[in-house]
Amino acid sequence: MAGTSRYQFNYVELLLIHLGMAFAVYFFRPSSPFILLGVIVYFLFLTIVNENKNNEALMGAAYIAGGEVFFRQTDAMFFYETGKYMVIVFLLIGMFFKGTSSRTAPYWTYLFILIPGIVVASITMSYDSEVRKLVAFNLSGPVALGVSAIYCYYKKIQERDFKSVISFLLMPLIAHMFYLYLYTPSMMDVGINLQANYAATGGYGPNQISTVFGFGAVLLAMRLFVVRHKLINLIDLVLLGMMGYRALITFSRGGVFTAVICIAAFLIFLYYKRGARERNRLNFKIFLLGGTILLLWLFSLVQTGGLLGNRYTNRDAAGELKKDITTGRAELIETELQAFINHPVTGIGVGKGYEYRLENQGISIATHNELSRMLSEHGLLGLVAILILILVPIIFWTKFKNNYYFLAFLAFWFLTINHSAMRIALPAFVYGLALLYIVDDKKHPVHRKRLANQ
Repeated sequence: MAGTSRYQFNYVELLLIHLGMAFAVYFFRPSSPFILLGVIVYFLFLTIVNENKNNEALMGAAYIAGGEVFFRQTDAMFFYETGKYMVIVFLLIGMFFKGTSSRTAPYWTYLFILIPGIVVASITMSYDSEVRKLVAFNLSGPVALGVSAIYCYYKKIQERDFKSVISFLLMPLIAHMFYLYLYTPSMMDVGINLQANYAATGGYGPNQISTVFGFGAVLLAMRLFVVRHKLINLIDLVLLGMMGYRALITFSRGGVFTAVICIAAFLIFLYYKRGARERNRLNFKIFLLGGTILLLWLFSLVQTGGLLGNRYTNRDAAGELKKDITTGRAELIETELQAFINHPVTGIGVGKGYEYRLENQGISIATHNELSRMLSEHGLLGLVAILILILVPIIFWTKFKNNYYFLAFLAFWFLTINHSAMRIALPAFVYGLALLYIVDDKKHPVHRKRLANQ
């Protein structure tokens, strides 16, 4: 990368490095903070030395966004929101060297919209609440999204550099997957909970694991169609099966449903853009992908004694149909919409949603839906922010349909924040990636080699 041969690795070498990382963390867990520190220093060094000429800052942010849950689970984070903060830091440094588009005003407006909610929170929060922590927890994700959007909006990036960004987003997810296979190699020997299978996630939150592994499966599925190398395609197909299996057996459905929709969105647009001759090749790969997914589902059913089927058809262990398919999320949304109706102008303040539910319904749980949170905590300004986040990328895409990943990435952001809010940096960062203007290498040849060039 950065035109310097000593930093170059191919895809297989990167896979082996991250397999080694998984072994290192599994057998000596205290190594995880040092690995994270090494990653941060490495990408900061490349970004500063090369003045972000090849979007090294975006690559560093991608790695942190992809590895956030892994490093959280293995106690590497200096504090809980380190991942989101480092994504912001990398992209701000990148902007310092390369600036931003003059058309980013909507996203600056979005960031300024978040400020009044902090003021309201300082007034509405109870005396003994930790306002700083609640504000940081609820706003670090939205701010990361705003910074990602400002960095990426209308930014031109060479296709080869973009593939490097995707590789760096994927690699820590693969390391995380290998780690969990070491931690729980077989589901036949552990108990399974139909609600959330912590045994399959090393004791960490199944919702977050399902989300990141579902997205890892999306990236691997995409690579089958954009990388023309039979051996690499075979490796990716195997990794897709392994990643998809770990997502399924979390028993957390949100990340899996999101992944399926994202893959479908990517394939529909790709199929539409390709000519008749290329579609024949696509048909074979689509058939191969479909067969892999079917085998993966059947294997997972066997491994879970059929309970996975019950989970995805919303039945309990006895096979009885449950009434609530949302597992309580609908009630949370209803509470937040009621807060918006009661306080439509100013909202109830950033982070107040948790207290509001506790005071009015006796429910002590954080939000799972970012859209209803924005409405309840920011009021009408929150509605404006939501409209900006939805309408601006759609208008952008109507002008430039050169980003095959746009629909899939925007779908991932939208669906994820509707079932898991913005607990992690990944949906915020992926939203930004959807706004990149990808330059075709064939039309604009680049002679420099790149890191992660497959």
